[in-house]
Amino acid sequence: MTKAQETGSREDLRSEIVAEAARLLREKGADGVTTRAVAQAAGVQAPTIYRLFGDKDGLVDAVAEHVMASYVASKAEDPGASTTDPVADLRAAWARHVEFGLANPELFALMGAPGRSARSPATLAGIAVLRGRIGRLAAAGLLRVEEPLALTMVHAAGTGTVLALLGTPEPERDPALADAMLDAVLGRVLAQAPAVPDTTTRAVAVTFAAAVPDLPGLSDAERSVLGEWLDRSLAALRPSS
Repeated sequence: MTKAQETGSREDLRSEIVAEAARLLREKGADGVTTRAVAQAAGVQAPTIYRLFGDKDGLVDAVAEHVMASYVASKAEDPGASTTDPVADLRAAWARHVEFGLANPELFALMGAPGRSARSPATLAGIAVLRGRIGRLAAAGLLRVEEPLALTMVHAAGTGTVLALLGTPEPERDPALADAMLDAVLGRVLAQAPAVPDTTTRAVAVTFAAAVPDLPGLSDAERSVLGEWLDRSLAALRPSS
């Protein structure tokens, strides 16, 4: 067998194991996705799973990516499509996040299980996309809080909303909860209008900070110093609790 054939066989086996783990997740829930059960379903020995995925967390990460990819492929529209309105794009992304969470409750339970050592690559990729959307809001002068805080607030609210809905019997779920939660967060992080010279100093500073990485004619050291100055100003302008 050539090296290419060995690589192909390894990837085929990996894909088969992931598919079986995803099936167990659908049919038996998060508790059914054990290393032993997955190995038995895929017709392999447990050490094979450790060799291919490192540990159970690695297997869970692979299943998460598989389920998310399958979900995206099932949608007719491009879930990553953007418009010229960064707020509308964030709202659309929020709606997709909630929809995915409600459609895959067992995956959410598995991803959030106690003892997981770190965020999965799939979760980190989602956060990276969200960071880009928050960055667009900042660049448009629409943020009145720092980008990292806005990112954390939207991410935490999105995860919490899905968990709250999943924890409520389906007939009792309030369909307005998701939109209400997003409105509450946006009411805290968004400025009323794009920042212009006669608006608040804080909104202008947030917008300027978002533009620093792309300013021409500056060295990396100068951008670093400018970023530090803006961070200090934003800290001083932060509303006291």
